[in-house]
Amino acid sequence: MGSFSIWHWLIVLAIVVVVFGTKKLRGAGGDLGGAIKSFKEALREGEAEASTSLATGTGDSHGDPLGDQLKARSIASKLRNLG
Repeated sequence: MGSFSIWHWLIVLAIVVVVFGTKKLRGAGGDLGGAIKSFKEALREGEAEASTSLATGTGDSHGDPLGDQLKARSIASKLRNLG
């Protein structure tokens, strides 16, 4: 009684299609896919930028360069784990 069977999900899907229509659902799915794609691209760009600044030694490290590099490596590893 606590779990839904395939028939429950098919009925819910049919109701959603009737209420919203296939065009709106297709548009919403496309928008969601585009948002996910751009989010992943931004993560890759940020990771590449962080690794480039680590390799060249550039950045705004005024106080503790070693500490800033360790922070950047930590952030880059977290970004890799997300993707």
